[in-house]
Amino acid sequence: MHLLYDTAVRVFTPSTVLYITANQNSMNSIKRLLNPIAFLSVFALVIISCDKDDSPTTPQEQNQDHNAAAFAENFGNDILRTFLGTVVDTNDNPIDNAMISIGNKTAITDSNGVFIIEDAPVNQRFGYVKAEKAGFIHASRAVVPSNGTNKVRIMMLAETIAGSTSSGTQETIALANGASVALEGAYIKADGSSYSGNVNVIMHHLDPADDNMRDQMPGMLYAANAQNEERMLQTFGMLAVELRGSAGEDLNIAEGSTAEIRMPLDASLMSNAPATIPLWYFDEVNGYWIEDGQATLVGSEYVGTVSHFSFWTCSVYQIEHSILTIYIEDENQNPLENIKVSLESGNLGLSSSYTNENGMVSGFIPSNQSIDMNIFSSFNCEGNSIYYESIGPFSTNTTLNITAPNNPNSVTEELAGSFNTCNGNSIENGYVFITHSGKIFTSTIQNGNFNTSILRCTNNDVFKIEAIDYNSFNTTGEIYYAFTSPSTYLGNLSSCNDIDEFVSFKLGDDIAFIPHGDSFWIDYSSSWDELSFNSGGLNDDGFAFSLKIRNASGEDYHPSNETLGGFVVEGINDTYSNGNFYISSVPFELESYVSTYGNLGEYVDVTFSGNYTSPEGTIYPIHGIIHGKRDQ
Repeated sequence: MHLLYDTAVRVFTPSTVLYITANQNSMNSIKRLLNPIAFLSVFALVIISCDKDDSPTTPQEQNQDHNAAAFAENFGNDILRTFLGTVVDTNDNPIDNAMISIGNKTAITDSNGVFIIEDAPVNQRFGYVKAEKAGFIHASRAVVPSNGTNKVRIMMLAETIAGSTSSGTQETIALANGASVALEGAYIKADGSSYSGNVNVIMHHLDPADDNMRDQMPGMLYAANAQNEERMLQTFGMLAVELRGSAGEDLNIAEGSTAEIRMPLDASLMSNAPATIPLWYFDEVNGYWIEDGQATLVGSEYVGTVSHFSFWTCSVYQIEHSILTIYIEDENQNPLENIKVSLESGNLGLSSSYTNENGMVSGFIPSNQSIDMNIFSSFNCEGNSIYYESIGPFSTNTTLNITAPNNPNSVTEELAGSFNTCNGNSIENGYVFITHSGKIFTSTIQNGNFNTSILRCTNNDVFKIEAIDYNSFNTTGEIYYAFTSPSTYLGNLSSCNDIDEFVSFKLGDDIAFIPHGDSFWIDYSSSWDELSFNSGGLNDDGFAFSLKIRNASGEDYHPSNETLGGFVVEGINDTYSNGNFYISSVPFELESYVSTYGNLGEYVDVTFSGNYTSPEGTIYPIHGIIHGKRDQ
C-alpha cells in the first residue's frame, strides 16, 4: 500500500550498476527516510551478473574451497540495529504474513507488508534480511547497517512453474525471452536421497535493464571470489531455478549430475560483454555471492554449466570499494529525512538512495573514481536537483557533511506528534505512512513520539498520515493535514480501530484528545457560512469543546477538497483544567486550514493553530486537528 522507498535504488547502464542501499534509521522522530529510518543507505557498485545458487542441502557444501568463517572476518564486530521493511509482490502489492528473519530475530509482515525488528544481530559492515512465504521463492536483502532504523524493501517472486519434466528424462525448460535450463534427469531430495517422479521447474530471469531487478535480486551484489576475497559485482543477468517434486518437496540436481543454463543479454549490454565471465551463486545461508565456474558468450547469451540450483549470476568483479557516509542538514542544522541522494560515476551508472531520520545515507562506492552527486528534496519537488557537487575520488572510508541550501520549490518542515494505544499507552512498536505530492514514505514511532524534519514542496500544503501499532495492528486510519510552516503539530492520536472521529489539540505543554461521542458532530450551513465542530460531556472532568470555522472575510465559504486558508476558529467554550492553564469561554481567533471536506457521512479534516492568552495574560501556543464525518 505504501512504501517505501527501499534501501536499494539502482539505475542500470549498458554495463554496470551503481547500487545505493538506503538504510533508514530508526525514527527517533521520524526523520530522514532514506537510509535507514533508517535504512542503511548503501551506495554499492553492482555488476551485472549471471547467478547461480545450487545446493542439495546448504550452499556451503557447493564450493568446498570457500571458507565462510574466514570471509566473515570482513564484516566487522557484532552490533544490534533496528530494521523497518516492506515486502511486496511484482505488482507492488503488499505481502502479508511473510516470515522475516535477521539472525535469530524474526517477525511477520502485517497487512501493509511492513515488518519491524528491533535489536537485530548484524555486523558493522554487513546485515542480512531474509523473507519467506509459501507460494514465493526465498527473497532477501543485504545492507551495510547504519545507526538508527535501517529501511529495506524486498520484492518477492512468485513460484511460477515454467515447465515440467520427470526423473530419467533429459529436458530443456525455457522462458519466453530465451532463458533456459537443460536438465539431465537425475534428482535428489533435500535429505540427499534419490527422487523418482514428476518435476516442476520454477524459473525467473532477472535483466539488469529492468529497474525492478534491484528489489527482486537476493542480497546485494557483494561477493567472495575464488580466492575468498570480498568483491562488488557488475552483473549481466541472473537466473533463479527451483525444482519441486510431485508432493511439493524441494529437489535439486543429483550428485555427479549437471545442468546447462542460458541467459540472454539485453542489446545495451552486448558491447561491454566479455567473451567469458565468472559464474556466481547466491549463498542463501550467509547472504552473499560465491564464485563457482564461468560462462561463455554464445551469440547474444551466456551459457554455463552448474551443479545445483537457486540464484546464479554472470558477473565481472575486481572493483575496489570503500564506504561513503553522507549527512544532510538544512541551514539551521536540522537533519533532513527522505532526501534523495543520487551518485553517478562515469560509465559505472547511476544510483540513488534516501536519508534516514538522522539525515544520513551510507554504503559502498567504487574507490578512486570521481562521482557526480545530486541532492533532491524529500518529495523531489519540481523534479530538479537542489544541490550538485563533484566528489572524490576516495580511496578510504569517507564522511561528508552537506548543507541543503534554501530553494524556492521546497521548504523545511518539522512534523511532530504523539501516538498512543487504545488504552492511552505510548506505542512502543509502530510506524507511520506519510503521503505528500504523490509520494509516500514510512518511518518508525519511538516511545510513542513522532518527530522529523523534511524538505516538502511549497506548491502543495496538504499531506496525509496514518499511524499503525505493529503489536496490535490497530491504526489511526488516514488523516489529512495542512502544513503550518515551519512546524506542524499532528496532535495526540490513538491507533485504535474503533476511534475514527476525534478532536485533538495541544495548548502549551498539555494535550487533549477527544474521541467520538454522542455529542460530537460536524455541521455545515451555507446560510450561516460556517463549519461547526461540537463535542460535550465526553469525559469525567466535564470538559466541553466547540469550534466554529467562519469565513474571515465575510465571503461565501464553499468547502472543497483543496487546501483553504484564512478562516477563523471561534470559541472554545466552558473550561478545560489540565496542568496550569485554563480556557475560558471568551472566543479567540486561530488560523485554520480545511485540508479535506467530504459529503455527508464522509470525513472533514481541519488543522488549526494560533495563540491563546490566559486571563492572567500568559500566552500559550495552541494547535490541533479535527477529524470527523459530516452529520449534516
